[in-house]
This record gives sequence, C-alpha cells and structure tokens, in this order.
Amino acid sequence: MSTRTAVIIGGGVIGLSTAYHLARKNYGKVILLDKGPVGDGASSRAGGIITDLMWSETGVRARVKSLQLYRELSLDLEGYKFQDVGCLNFFEKASYPDREKLFPIYRKLDVPFEVLDAKEMHRRWPALQAPAEIIGVHDPLGGYSEPDEYIPAITRKIKALGVEVREHQQIQDFVLRGGQVRGVVTAQGAIEADAVVSTVHAWTLPVLGELGLSYPIKTFVHQRYVTKPLPAPVKLPAVNANPMGGYVRPATGNRLLVGVETAEREEHRVTAKDWHMSDLTVPAGLKEELYERFVELVPVLAQTSWETEKVGLIMFSMDGEPILGPVAQYPGLFVGTAFHSGGFAYNPVAGMLLAEFVAEGKTSIDVSDFSPERFTSQETQAHLERTLAQKDSIRRRH
Repeated sequence: MSTRTAVIIGGGVIGLSTAYHLARKNYGKVILLDKGPVGDGASSRAGGIITDLMWSETGVRARVKSLQLYRELSLDLEGYKFQDVGCLNFFEKASYPDREKLFPIYRKLDVPFEVLDAKEMHRRWPALQAPAEIIGVHDPLGGYSEPDEYIPAITRKIKALGVEVREHQQIQDFVLRGGQVRGVVTAQGAIEADAVVSTVHAWTLPVLGELGLSYPIKTFVHQRYVTKPLPAPVKLPAVNANPMGGYVRPATGNRLLVGVETAEREEHRVTAKDWHMSDLTVPAGLKEELYERFVELVPVLAQTSWETEKVGLIMFSMDGEPILGPVAQYPGLFVGTAFHSGGFAYNPVAGMLLAEFVAEGKTSIDVSDFSPERFTSQETQAHLERTLAQKDSIRRRH
C-alpha cells in the first residue's frame, strides 16, 4: 500500500476531479482542502457547457477526452448524468473564417462537426430563432452538466474512495524543504505531503504569491440566470451565442439557463485569500438587458421570468489556454487554473492530467502547451500591470 500523500488546494470541480483520479490510481493518502464548502466558488456558478471544438490541437485533444470521461462519470457517479444534447457554437460572418481555419484540426482528430445556417438550425430546434446572418458550428458530442448534480455526486464518490475532504480550512502558507514544496500550512496546522496541487481558480495569485509565483491571468465577472419552470420541455442544444455575449441551454425542471458577460466591465482583481464571490455585484438593469438579448433568439423566454441569479468569476491566461502542470521552480507543486469560461468543461480531463503528473510524472496527452513555464516573468508582469475590460481580453466560451 502506498505511503504517499497528496494535498489538493481548492474544492471546485478541478480539485474534486484531481482527487477522484488520484484515488482511482490508489495514489495513497489524498487530502482535499477548501476554505469553505466544496463547490462554493465558481463551480456552483458555472454554465456547465462543454464542446470539443476548441481553438488549438491540444485543447481539442483534451476536450475529446473530457467528453469521453463525462460519459464514463455518468455511469460511475450516483445521481449524475451528462446531458448529451449537443453544443451549437454561433459565429458572425466576420468571426467565422477564424473558426473555419480550425476545421482541418477537427478532421485530423476525427472530431465530428456540422456547419448550419439559421434556417437549418430552426428546422432542427424550432424553439431557436437565430438571426439570418449567424453561422452555427454544431458539435453533436457536446452538451452540459448540471453543477447542482455533478458537485455533490463527485464529492460523495471521492469520500467513498477514501479521500479526506477538509472544508473550512484555508491555506496560509507552504511547507518548504530543500527548495521543494513538502506540504501546506492551515490554521489547523501543517500538513506534510509528497505533492501539493493548487486548483484555487480566482485565488491563484494571492495563494501562490506566498511562494513568489505569479502568472499572467485576468478574472472577469460572469452572471448566470435560471428561469422559472416553463409549461413544457424546450428542445435545445447548449448554445454558445458569442455574438450575443452569452449562452443558453436547457436546465433541470423545464427551465432555461442563460449566462451573460458584461463587456465594458473591467477585470475584478482578487488580492486576498479569504475573498468570497458573494461580494460580487451585478450592474443595474442587467436582467432586463439579458432578456432583450435572448428573447428573440429563444422566444419561449417570454413565457417565464428569472428565478435565480448567480454571479462568479471566469479566468483567462494571457494566451487563452489553461495553465496546468508541474511548477519547475518548486518540485512537488502542481497547478491547474485559468480554464477561461470552461472549467466545468475541462474538469474531467484536467483532474486526470494533474493526477498523471503527480503519480507518474508524465501525461497520456501532450499538454506542454498548457505548461506553467511558458510565460516569462517580464510578460507576466506587463500583463498584470494592465487593466482590461472584458471586451479587450481574449473572449472564449466553454
């Protein structure tokens, strides 16, 4: 039996998935820490949409695996099912050529996709009224996960697999020995470990700042709304409606879920480890604006009203790709963060990859393009010193 210990910082879906995969590998003792309840940050505020039609070959390979794992998790996690309704990605005529350039990658990797005009989209999904100029790129393997189902289901599973889930234990510092990270320090004391994995999302800079580490990342406010129940189910795929600045998908109980960005709003900088997303606010009139944006696209919205509102943060690295892998400066430390608006989409494969790095020192998919070492200190500092509005950052959805 292994005597190794791994500590995972952050109980969002990336941390939960990493714990799941380490436990499945019989790594040894696995401890998951969160400063609050698990899933209390961005994960419970997510749209949960996934497509494998990404903008890099590495991203496509990772997402193909993620979709495979989601279908396996539907069988392994009690109370959870991946909703394989497909994913429809909207493009305007001006932005479509950039996506069309990626089609050779999709074909090379045998990733199915279809290009649809507005008339064909309406024929397939009568509830959808896309503007005539919109081009849809359909991913038949895509879909979505309900955070309220997935988070408790995977939490129950990792506990059953022997993972120690320690909630309300905030990281204060790291244990260093011989230049290596050998554990963490919380208010409850030090925890020795062979490996420490940081998956803390928006808190990455203040947490890793304890080690003098910094990455070129920006966080932006994200709003997610769910309607009251509709009289009947609405047949829709998950729709990444980039030209409308948001997305829409079905939700549990004949509801619709709509997410929206606030393009003019400046980045939200998280500087304290104890900051909580409940401190975020929504601009006045956003609900009404959101309704106007999406009621023409999905006219059935006129039959209902908003029931819940959740506000969180999405995070983008300077080049828009995730930051995932070992930290060369501190052996024993691993990072998984900056999954743009697609943390839920990446989490099955991100957890698998981090567990492979920790347990075997190598991964089954080449993710060197995601390496934390790809940024220089100069470009990192310059990027962090800039203040960006969301519209001026890389805007990639799910």
